[in-house]
Amino acid sequence: MLHHLHTFQKVIILFVLLGATISRSHAQQVQVRGGTQNESGGFLSGVTIDAVHSKDGLSYTTTSNNQGLFSFSNLPTGGPYHFIFNSLGFEPDTLRGYQIRAGEVVALSIKMRPVTTAIEEVVIGYGRLSRKDVTSSITTIEAENMNVGVLTSPAQMLQGKVPGLTISTNNSNPNATPSVSLRGASTLRTGEAMEPYYVIDGVPGASLALVAPDDIASINVLRDASATAIYGSKAANGVIIVTTKRGKAGQTDISYNGYVAMDKVARRYEMMNGEQYRRFVDENNFSMEPTDDLGADTDWQKEVERTGVSNNHNISLLGATDRTQYNASINTFQNNGVIKGTDMGRQIARGFVQTKALSDRLTASFNVNASITKQNDVLALGDGLSVYDAMYYYLPVSPMRREDGSWFEKTDRSQYVNPVSLIEENTNFTKTKVLQTHARLGYQLFSGLTYNLDLSMQNRQFNPSQYYTSKSMATRNQNGRSIRAAVEDERKVMEMNLNYEKTFNELHKLNALAGYSWEENNNNDGFQLTTSDYYDDGLGYYNPGMANVVDLQGFGNYYLSTLRMISFYGRLNYTYDSKYIFQAMVRRDGSSAFGANNRWATFPSISAAWRLSEENFVQDLGIFNDLKVRAGYGVSGNSLGFDVFTARRVYGATSSFYTDANGRDLRTLAALRNANPDLRWERTGMLNLGLDFAILDNRLSGTLEYYTKNTTDLIYDYAVSTTKYLYSSLTANVGEINNRGLELTLNFAPLRTGSLRWNTDIVASHNRNDVTRISNQEFSTAYIDLANLGGAGQSNAFQQRLMEGAPIGQFYTWEWAGYNEDGISTFYERDAQSGERTGNTTITPVNKDRAGTGTAQPSYTLGWNNNFQYRGFALTGMFQGVFGHQIMNATRARHSNVVGNAGQKNLLASVFETERMTDINAHYLSDRYLEKGDYLRLAYLTLAYQIPTSGTSIKNLRVYATVNNVFTLTGYKGIDPEVDLGGLMPGIDNRQTYPRTRTWMFGLNFNL
Repeated sequence: MLHHLHTFQKVIILFVLLGATISRSHAQQVQVRGGTQNESGGFLSGVTIDAVHSKDGLSYTTTSNNQGLFSFSNLPTGGPYHFIFNSLGFEPDTLRGYQIRAGEVVALSIKMRPVTTAIEEVVIGYGRLSRKDVTSSITTIEAENMNVGVLTSPAQMLQGKVPGLTISTNNSNPNATPSVSLRGASTLRTGEAMEPYYVIDGVPGASLALVAPDDIASINVLRDASATAIYGSKAANGVIIVTTKRGKAGQTDISYNGYVAMDKVARRYEMMNGEQYRRFVDENNFSMEPTDDLGADTDWQKEVERTGVSNNHNISLLGATDRTQYNASINTFQNNGVIKGTDMGRQIARGFVQTKALSDRLTASFNVNASITKQNDVLALGDGLSVYDAMYYYLPVSPMRREDGSWFEKTDRSQYVNPVSLIEENTNFTKTKVLQTHARLGYQLFSGLTYNLDLSMQNRQFNPSQYYTSKSMATRNQNGRSIRAAVEDERKVMEMNLNYEKTFNELHKLNALAGYSWEENNNNDGFQLTTSDYYDDGLGYYNPGMANVVDLQGFGNYYLSTLRMISFYGRLNYTYDSKYIFQAMVRRDGSSAFGANNRWATFPSISAAWRLSEENFVQDLGIFNDLKVRAGYGVSGNSLGFDVFTARRVYGATSSFYTDANGRDLRTLAALRNANPDLRWERTGMLNLGLDFAILDNRLSGTLEYYTKNTTDLIYDYAVSTTKYLYSSLTANVGEINNRGLELTLNFAPLRTGSLRWNTDIVASHNRNDVTRISNQEFSTAYIDLANLGGAGQSNAFQQRLMEGAPIGQFYTWEWAGYNEDGISTFYERDAQSGERTGNTTITPVNKDRAGTGTAQPSYTLGWNNNFQYRGFALTGMFQGVFGHQIMNATRARHSNVVGNAGQKNLLASVFETERMTDINAHYLSDRYLEKGDYLRLAYLTLAYQIPTSGTSIKNLRVYATVNNVFTLTGYKGIDPEVDLGGLMPGIDNRQTYPRTRTWMFGLNFNL
């Protein structure tokens, strides 16, 4: 009966539209007739239709009646007109490019899609799942909602978009990679071991360098262990699944996306200029070497800075027929940093084809991806050999060059190097090539059961090259120095699985997956050559055969590491009556990275959901459009960041030589690592509770999550006795870390009237991190000192401590007590036994005087996204904030050393007001330089305009302008509060800070 009713409705609308075109004589006054329907073809009444003249901007409005019919009869002739359709609970839609002519009637028909609370499908491990059937914590970000900017990594597109995902970049260096952590730090190892696991188009562990932001269709973030357990030992820090764009049946598009961008330094340290420095020296009875002051007034920051001009161009071809999909794209990206000598260029090419055969039972696809990345960077070493340090400390009274054209430098002064010469006399270039191929076969054995086979290979070639000229202060008296290396990584993966999907009696939906995985990684296969003493600098690093000296200890630490992993996995999803949802999965992994006694581990998970909105007692309330509660628990592991030598005894060459009986100089061999046959996996167990809801006809929706995550068997290097072991440390499982927190996501459409729309999203999260154990019966330590930042008079003055009962990033510093009668900074003394304050102060604090003074772990993170649309205009912006943590501003301390730097190095101009000129301890790192890191930043603001393209072959034409880092609200006294929050030493700002920039972008997109 319902089927016949829908057919009758369609017939009525069809006759109305036909009548509008052939019976104009009976309705000469009507210019536009039309009908509105829902997705199933039913009448849709109460739809507001705006007819907008695209040239003069005049707008005319009508509404559809009970039969979904509408008309216009008062429109001025001409055009083009755009007809904008709006209805509560449905997505707005627009029909564009119509001309109104005297005596003619325009016929319109449209089907409107209902507003959904989220994306219809989400990508999970080894497949897709309907959003309503999800039982775990998964966030999906579509391409149109991702961040806009000069992005060097796809991870930056997610900043402020996903609850619990903390992405921080402590500078705007084009060669820097952001630190990424999900739901808190849960390991004591650094690098990839602390970051999520990446899966690109079904290829686990693929390189992000192979994906251009313009090619990404969506990113799914698997946040809890009940979702990530399908990836087992690699998923302790979450999984990020990237899906690239694919063609749809009947579609053929040629697309161009491009922009040009200009970067300027957003904020600088105000250092003393030449006049201020001379006054500082004279008024405070300091002295300066006469050979330093040559009457100059040099702004060294300006000398090393520039306007960074960047550009990006992406051309893609995608399309599909009923049986075949294809996609090809090429991307070129050039990012020139604001510090001279820093830049990154990348070219990416991608190709994909998929087709069906054997009566559509067989699906085969193949894709190849390649990228070439070229990077130039400047020196950022210790002992003053850093452009980012020297640009502040070099005296402003000195010129860049002497009269004879040579660099103005003081070779006898410690840690004092001309910052411009550091750029000009040193080359630091890296070239990286990545090639990946991936093939997939899927065969439907019978209805509902499919066999899938995936084969992928990735090859990465990494070639760093450095050259220090004969004038370089970094390699004095070496007559030029060259370092070149060639390194190759290779990765092969085979996956096969059976997937069964079936619905029984329209009540029972079943999805089952069983699979096998094999993986081999051959990493760090390379060598290095270090040579010096060249005849001239003309060839740079290109001809090391011209050198006279080969460094016998300069061959690099490159040792081939072959790791293999075998896995078996399975997943079961069951849904009853679209109300009750259950999921269970398990993965068993075996890896050659671990000890011979612990090569295998099992990672299970279970989760369930109840869709309360499908229950009659909830529907009767008339409040909720969607309401679902979820609960899940799972275990995942962390095998990332290991090589094959981690658990094995290793012997290697030392830096010592001896002369044998024949007079030959031979290198000595020694143990470099102890064996640990019991080394096992780090394991993370996570409980997740979630609530999903939608109200007000889906205009307000959101998610509330609570989680607790406990990681055990943490791996770290512990000191051991050489009477029992060959080497002084052993890699062992000892520690434990707990993270727990709350996450909130809100999506609200407060305004959807006529041609004006406003959507706003809020993403907020709270996490508490605690190190609960770092000792056991065999390996015992009270704490582990970290963050030795150096500084005059502060040898081994660590600033952080890893200890039980405190988070990673616990500041453990001296406590500033003000000034004594001589104007010298004093610090509270503490009792060596009790750790309590003695009531005394000292100007020479020692290790026992340290105490817990703060944490670098944020309490709260926030993302607030807004989108305004009016006719063809769109204004989008994102606020991003981090709150409740401290930053050690060691840079400010370094440049506040009024006595130590006087006459030798420059100082902050603010020391006239903040420091006492008698304070020999002004630069001592203590809680005086521990500052609140809270900030709220308008991360980007984009204004776009959709240009009308009626009557042309252009399907879509859009221009936009974007400003990144519009403004930042913060009390932090450094140049930017967004410092690195990853690793074991988060929250440190120590003299190596690349300036944060403000970016202006101008872009163009179109489809043909």
